[in-house]
Amino acid sequence: MDESATRDFIASLPKTETHLHVEGALPWELLAQKHPSKYSSQPTFRGPDFRYESFEQFESVLIEHALDWFDSPQSYFEAAQVIFARHLKQNVKYVETSFHAGMMEFLKIPGREILSAILSAVPLGLEVRVFLGISRNAYTPFLGPLLEEAIEKWDDLAGIDLHGLETLPLESWTEPFWEKASSMGKILKAHAGEFGPAANVEHAVDRMGVRRIQHGVLARESEGVMRVLAEEGVTLDLCPISNYKLRVVDEMENHPIRLFMEKGINCTVSTDDPLSFNNDLNQEYQSLVDHLEFSREELGQLALNGFSVADLDASLKNSFGKEIQALVHASSIDA
Repeated sequence: MDESATRDFIASLPKTETHLHVEGALPWELLAQKHPSKYSSQPTFRGPDFRYESFEQFESVLIEHALDWFDSPQSYFEAAQVIFARHLKQNVKYVETSFHAGMMEFLKIPGREILSAILSAVPLGLEVRVFLGISRNAYTPFLGPLLEEAIEKWDDLAGIDLHGLETLPLESWTEPFWEKASSMGKILKAHAGEFGPAANVEHAVDRMGVRRIQHGVLARESEGVMRVLAEEGVTLDLCPISNYKLRVVDEMENHPIRLFMEKGINCTVSTDDPLSFNNDLNQEYQSLVDHLEFSREELGQLALNGFSVADLDASLKNSFGKEIQALVHASSIDA
């Protein structure tokens, strides 16, 4: 497969980004502009060969840097402007992103204002849906009422996403809260099967009503869970570079994305936290070519998968689908 032609094909594909954390997507140049003496050079953790020793190390680094930028709704607006402009340059048409509910407590910023700031930054040509990222232990006396308000009254909030360490047990509030959010018309997501077992994925599907699993890599450990994912039409919003750099997979060549697709599981590809991994969406697609020898047909299928779960009008989905299929067809003729 011609490398230059493949890069051009990836760049030309209409794409979706369905697993992106706003705080984790903070553009490095904004930090450098705000704190030039502190962030004048690229840190080791953004190097191509760097891998984190643990999720805790990753989370600590991310939070340290994010808190040096995010301090107001305006800071979210400015970061989102740059993030979304980069999406347009990569021919991304649709984005699902989350902001961390804990920031309402850490920074005392009203969540509704964060939501409004992010949506105000959306440029023409891009559709964006914003989710509230909720840690497993987030239902504190301070945050609990705000979480309830979010699903009841924030009309522009697309959905909720379970975040945080999978070693933390699910608390009693979680399942009723996810059920209530669903009744309010919110899209349900959950991080599961990244560092926790396949059983966590099954629990999110069976007990929380989730049909959008963020990561889900360790579902590969259970034929039964993979069967459930395929039968229930659950989507895995995968982030291969993140999975490699966080040691969820030992080598990129061993990433189970093709296995999942062969099992009939709908998979998408996203970047997760570009601040921490120094990646972009085109690089995610390219990594599947470089390490797993994905064909253009497989790359096209991943792009189609993203639009299949996008919160878009059917006519718009169909239009992007036809464009993707035409590109795949043309590339097969040229090959």
